[in-house]
Parts: sequence; C-alpha cells; structure tokens
Amino acid sequence: MAQQKAVLVVGAGEATGGAIARRFAREGFTACVTRRSADKLAPLVAQIEKEGGKARAFGSDARREEQVVELVQTIEREVGPIEACVFNVGGNVRFPIRETTARVYTKVWEMAALAGFLVGREAAKVMVPRARGTLLYTGATASLRGGKGFAAFAGAKHALRALAQSMARELGPQGIHVAHVVVDGAIDTPFIRENFPERYKLKAEDGILDPEAIAENYWRLHCQPRSAWTHELDLRPWLEIW
Repeated sequence: MAQQKAVLVVGAGEATGGAIARRFAREGFTACVTRRSADKLAPLVAQIEKEGGKARAFGSDARREEQVVELVQTIEREVGPIEACVFNVGGNVRFPIRETTARVYTKVWEMAALAGFLVGREAAKVMVPRARGTLLYTGATASLRGGKGFAAFAGAKHALRALAQSMARELGPQGIHVAHVVVDGAIDTPFIRENFPERYKLKAEDGILDPEAIAENYWRLHCQPRSAWTHELDLRPWLEIW
C-alpha cells in the first residue's frame, strides 16, 4: 500500500512550477509533476532526486477530462495521498481583439480555466473524504484586470480566480484550504532574459520575481493553520508599480 504523501504540480515548468515541486520535495513529499510531454520533465526529476527528494513525471493534458481523472487516480493508487495540489498552467498570449480568433480564445480558456476546474474537481474528490488538503492556483496580473491585447488571457484568468473563490467557500468548511496566488510581475525565466533584457537586468536588485521565493510562499500557504487561512496572496517585486 502506498504510504508516501504526494504533491501534484500541474504545469511544472522550468521556473515557478519546478521550484514549487522542489520545495515540497525537500519536505518529504513525492513531487508528482506533469506537463503534456513527460520527457520535458526529466531534468526536473533528476534535479529533485539529486537533492535527495522523490519525484515522478507524468505526461498529461490537463484540458482532457479523462486524462486528469486517470492522473489523480494513478497518483493515489501508486504514490500516496495527494496532500497538496498546485495548478500552475499559464496561457499568456497577446493579440489585438480584432485579431483574436475563436480558436485562440478557446485554447487559452481551456488551458487556464477549464483545466483548473478539472484538476481542482478531481483533487477535491480525494481530499474531502480525508478532510484535509491544499489546493493552490497560480494567478496573474490579468486575474485582476484586463490589459490591452490580453482579452483571452484575462478572461481565462478571471474565470480561474472565480473558480478558486467558489471552491474556497465550498471546500473550506470541509477542511480543504483553497488559495489563489496573484503573481504580479516578471519572473526570472529564460523567456524574460531573452525577450526583455532591460527588465531582466533588474534581477541584480531583486526587481523581478525569484521562482524560489515564489515557491517558499506556496509552501507557507500549505502550512497555514486553518484558524488563519489566506485565500488570496499577491506576490510582486518591491519596485513593481501596481
């Protein structure tokens, strides 16, 4: 019988998602990390194991209901109880509204909203009978306000935030901590380094978000006592205008 407690990180990329998986692994969790292509997770799994942790990679499309159902059931059966679930899928694209096709809008919504619903629903199904668990959703500036050219992204992120609020109100009394994290600002990633070099220079003065620091806040959310749960947490560099 599986005994190892698990954290499920959906959207375990090279920056935030990977850092969150590593942070939980350092606390004894088996990091169950997933992207659409499991092969891309090999470096993350190797890094976690090098640091003395445990990890398993899963290839899974969070937009597909049957794949999400199978993912959660496999982890519960083969690894252990999912004590924390992190939904960290992005979908940040920029198009003028007249150039935003139905296909683009639908795809972004599926990635950032529908997938969040499917993952949260399946995680809740296994957490509620145990009366414990943490569900963490990664939001963005677009979760709070729509910007020029970001109609699709903002619409999806607003929907994800509403989902998190509804789930928190329903699941909180059943012992499940649901939190939404607004990540407001550039993150230290290869994408920012290559495409926004002037912004990346701010890293020297802590002017962009450090994935390790973001991950630390996710861990602290998981550890909060239920007498003082945070539902929404804003994370931004000290010099970010907001």
